[in-house]
Amino acid sequence: MRIDLVTVIVDDHDRAIAFYTDVLGFELTEDSASLTNDGRQKRWVVVRPPGASSTTGLLLAEADGDRQAAGIGEQFAGRVGLFLHVDDFDAAYERMRRLGVEFSEEPRREVYGTVVVFRDVAGNLWDLLGPSTRSAPDGSA
Repeated sequence: MRIDLVTVIVDDHDRAIAFYTDVLGFELTEDSASLTNDGRQKRWVVVRPPGASSTTGLLLAEADGDRQAAGIGEQFAGRVGLFLHVDDFDAAYERMRRLGVEFSEEPRREVYGTVVVFRDVAGNLWDLLGPSTRSAPDGSA
């Protein structure tokens, strides 16, 4: 069992695709025509971390109506709701900063790793997480 997709409500598919692929480095794994439950046209857009064809991805769903539009950027009620783990924190952070990503703070070192909070294209809060450089209490890394 696994979670395949998590929906992120966006205001524009193309802008969201550009952010997730060009800025975060995700892969566009699906962009196809689909229908809403009441038969209207929509797009089915899925992005996944590189090489993650069988792991959790994001369904980028363009808001349909006022209720969904109100949720753009507020899907997690102001909390960090998504977590992006990277192997090279410094490189990912510098690349994202150079590409205009909005960070809420300066990176900090925690027991679990290096972390900084950023906003995605829709305004949702994410943690960018890198590996821990601190030793565990038993002296291991």
